Amino acid sequence: MDNSKLHLDQIRTDYQLASLSIEEVGDAPLPFLEKWLLEVEHSQISEVNAMTVCTADKEGKPHARMALLKGLEPDGLVFFTNYNSRKGIDLSENNQISLLFFWKELERQVRVEGIAEKIEAAASDEYFHSRPRSSQIGAMASPQSEVIADRKVIEDRVKQLEAKYENQIIPRPDNWGGYIVKPIRIEFWQGRASRLHDRIVFERDHLAATTWRKFRLAP
Repeated sequence: MDNSKLHLDQIRTDYQLASLSIEEVGDAPLPFLEKWLLEVEHSQISEVNAMTVCTADKEGKPHARMALLKGLEPDGLVFFTNYNSRKGIDLSENNQISLLFFWKELERQVRVEGIAEKIEAAASDEYFHSRPRSSQIGAMASPQSEVIADRKVIEDRVKQLEAKYENQIIPRPDNWGGYIVKPIRIEFWQGRASRLHDRIVFERDHLAATTWRKFRLAP
């Protein structure tokens, strides 16, 4: 093999750790997602809550990036960001969103499609003040997704804010807070041998629907 060239077409992994039955997932997706998250956490995998967040602007142009899940509520999944960031602007124009989790060590994947809504200000305040002080300063200092001349712009801003709020409570910026993603569709994927993966989907017609359709997809 020529090690100076890519050989992506020759990379293969045969998944054989587990299976997933349609009975096992139960009748609602979020309790089963919580079960999987607990299993991932107990497996000591790094970045348990890392997920790809996919948004689209008003023209339908997609944008994807990594973020961290920070809460699982009875009605959805919670993450935090700058409301003026690229994803925040996208969500102000088009609140449809997709999340993707992939835990390669367990050969599992979860896809979530739904609607993103801002959480209450009090809940954003509570989480903001639970963060390390340096992260609070960082959230205030960074005009996320904006063009800056160089890194010194941010470093100087951090120093200014550290001096300003020394021995004081740092207020949560108005443009920083949480979203809850209320799912319309969730797919659970378990890798299987020979690419014959298990795929179980939950789907409902709208957010107010209390019942879910459940079905298996071909791999």
